[in-house]
Amino acid sequence: MSASRAELVARAAALAQGGRAVIGIAGGPGAGKSTLARSVVAGLDARGVPAAYLPMDGFHLPGLELAARGLADRKGAPETFDADAFVALLTRVAAGDAVLAPDYDRALHDVVPDRLPVPAEARVVVVEGNYLGLWPRVRPLLTELWCLDVPWEVARERLVARRIATGRDPGAAAAWVDTVDAANARIVDGTRDRADLVIEG
Repeated sequence: MSASRAELVARAAALAQGGRAVIGIAGGPGAGKSTLARSVVAGLDARGVPAAYLPMDGFHLPGLELAARGLADRKGAPETFDADAFVALLTRVAAGDAVLAPDYDRALHDVVPDRLPVPAEARVVVVEGNYLGLWPRVRPLLTELWCLDVPWEVARERLVARRIATGRDPGAAAAWVDTVDAANARIVDGTRDRADLVIEG
């Protein structure tokens, strides 16, 4: 379905009437998850509903660990995340706790610990990431799961531009997108039917 930001903000606010709501936004690489998540958080704050943003990318394994495990050339695949740490923190978030979450810095190409606060007063926490519908322990911690459905051609163009902007030459950027990112997008596509809401990007 197509949905405006105002409609999504209203839906999230309604879900928080009985306590903290944890809204998951899934989608393949380049779908626009972080843009939508931040927009929903801003919309909630404007309505007087305290909200917080929590990206799954903060749970990438550190670069040195990826290299040690031989996973550096598959960064972004499910096995390159610390799923246990993500579930542990998300469990606390779903319980209403205040937490400090890690963030992923695209300039550093690595994780920055404890950079994103999720305060106790946040009525809605918007979580975004590729694999929210893939990991069985995550789905029960989400009040709702939304999935962004964006044509691969659109996502691919965004991803190539993003990788060029962070230092890759155009050929290497396209090669990475067409192998690693494309494979991860196919994994996410297989989880779309687990979402409560599929949003046309």
